Amino acid sequence: MDKHASILILGAGTFGISTAYHLAKAGYTNVTVLEKSPTFPPELSAGNDLNKIIRAEYEDPFYAELALEAMAAWKSPLFAPYYHETGYLLCNSAAALEKSKKSLQKSLDSIRQRPEFNDKITPIVSRDDIRKVAPVFDGPMEWKGYFNSFAGYASAGDSLTAVYSACIALGVTIHLNSPVKFLNYSGDVCTGAETTSGKYYSASATVLTLGASLGSVLPHIKRQVIAKATPVVHMQLTPEEAAKLRGIPVTYARDLGFFFEPDRRTNLLKICPAVAGYTNYSTPSGLSLPPEDNEFIPAQDEVVIRRLLRETLPALADRPLIGRRICWCADTADSEYVIDFVPEKKGLVVVTGDSAHAFKMLPTIGGWVKDVLEKGRQDSARWRWKEGNDADVDISWRVGKTTDFSDVKEMRRDSDLPRNHEQPSKVL
Repeated sequence: MDKHASILILGAGTFGISTAYHLAKAGYTNVTVLEKSPTFPPELSAGNDLNKIIRAEYEDPFYAELALEAMAAWKSPLFAPYYHETGYLLCNSAAALEKSKKSLQKSLDSIRQRPEFNDKITPIVSRDDIRKVAPVFDGPMEWKGYFNSFAGYASAGDSLTAVYSACIALGVTIHLNSPVKFLNYSGDVCTGAETTSGKYYSASATVLTLGASLGSVLPHIKRQVIAKATPVVHMQLTPEEAAKLRGIPVTYARDLGFFFEPDRRTNLLKICPAVAGYTNYSTPSGLSLPPEDNEFIPAQDEVVIRRLLRETLPALADRPLIGRRICWCADTADSEYVIDFVPEKKGLVVVTGDSAHAFKMLPTIGGWVKDVLEKGRQDSARWRWKEGNDADVDISWRVGKTTDFSDVKEMRRDSDLPRNHEQPSKVL
């Protein structure tokens, strides 16, 4: 591609902002990003979060290799301030199903023979093993698994903002509060996009990085990609409580859920239950798409969260949960990304299928998109358009069964809390 060619990126989440950064860094001078959200990080982006796990464990060694490349990039100057190598405690509780145990074993097998993990893996077979890596945990924790010291988490929203600033410094034009109404075509060639305000942006190449909202602009993605939601909650700790938990590993019971050390600015403890994901098919298109309101979680998941806390930090198990929200991602049936030109639509590239494991690739994923744009094709069969595939299947690493929100009986919101309960100053 000509370095002066106009490139239009729709969506400024993990995929979009990384793509803009890699293009600008490679010398492309006419890169424009349109983002629906009036603020950055984008309101609906899965990356707009306190933290995300950074680890190389995968059932598939191919992604383990890519994750290691990304982890090396997380230690580069732009990203290093936001990467915290606290370690990763990955286990199953005593009640875990066989599926969860098999998934954990496959993840361990993908890294245990690699030289990068020499002396980094500690088996967890007893309560004493857990005390050695996380002495502050005082719950029963009859868990089995392992501790990986070569892993941790990223301050997610902060790192997205750092890449945003780098893009601006490199000359990328980013328009917030610019939702796309539709794509424009001349015959079978995509010529750009028009926003809901009526403004038209022309482009030699248009890149769709719209996450779980992709189907609203590209409905013929159909069910090869399905928008799925995961609940997220927070707990406000005192400075003294947060200090006691400083430096704990990312702690994940595959059948219960996971949490991180408290956020270092707000003292918020983020907790996510282990779920297969929720869909939202109550849309005019019939596709699962995120609703406008995402500030709730299913009541059944609060039960799982409190069980996780009773097993790890029982003193916090009955404390109020705040900052409830739904985090949306785009699942594929095989958890592979889709980074490819849209068939029969020239000049249009789709980047999707994050499948809840893309954020760790923030430093590198934009480079893969740049390569596809420059080659004019996707060489890897893994990441090609998957016409006809149905992503609404039983995904091997997800626990439980996917549920549509129409089948959930009770939702919980922060407004359900007593009025005198102290709210956090800010939840990303």
